[in-house]
Amino acid sequence: MPKIGAIILAAGLSKRMGKPKLLLPLNGKPLFRYPLEQAMRNHIQPICLIAGQHIQSFKTESSDLLNVEYIYNPSYEKGMSSSLKIGIENIKNRTDATFIFLADQPFVPDLVIRSMIEQFSKDTRIIRPQYHGNFGHPILIGRSLYDEFLNLEGDQGGKEIINKYKNDTKILSFDHKFWGMDIDTPEDYRKTKQLLK
Repeated sequence: MPKIGAIILAAGLSKRMGKPKLLLPLNGKPLFRYPLEQAMRNHIQPICLIAGQHIQSFKTESSDLLNVEYIYNPSYEKGMSSSLKIGIENIKNRTDATFIFLADQPFVPDLVIRSMIEQFSKDTRIIRPQYHGNFGHPILIGRSLYDEFLNLEGDQGGKEIINKYKNDTKILSFDHKFWGMDIDTPEDYRKTKQLLK
C-alpha cells in the first residue's frame, strides 16, 4: 500500500473576505475543518495543516481531531508557495505521494479522494480532478516531484510544475461544478450557506 499524506494550505490572508474566512462557521463547524475531517475519513496520514497568524485558533477549533500536525509558516504573507514548501519538507521522507488541499473548499466529496487514491501507482507524477471541465483541488503529487516543489518561489502555488508535467498528469473528470467551489468573498460564503441549507 502506498503511503499517502495530505498538506492542507490554510495560511492565506483572506483579503477578499475581509476577515479570517477559514474560521467562518459552515453547517456548525469552521470552514477549515472540512478538508481535515475528509483526510481523516479516508485514512490519509500524515495530515499537515500549514497555517499563518491564525494557527492557535485552528488548534483550538479542532482539538478533538487526533493525528493532525499544525505547522506554522513564518513567511505566510509571501504566498502559497512558501506554505507548500514547508509542507513538502515536512512529509517528503514519510510518504510516496501527498494530496494538496485548499482549506476553503468544503464541497469536495469523498468519492473524489477515493478515486484519486485508486488511480495512484508508484510512477504517478500528478493526479488532478476536473469539475465540469474546470481543473480543481485537491491535487495528488508523487514523491518524484517533491524536490521541484521545494524550489518554488513566490505565489506560483505549483502551477509551473503542473504545467511542465501536463503530459504525465492523470485527469479524473466529475460532472459537478460546485464540488470545486472555493470561498473567497462574502458573496461566495452566502452562496455556500444557501447550497448547504
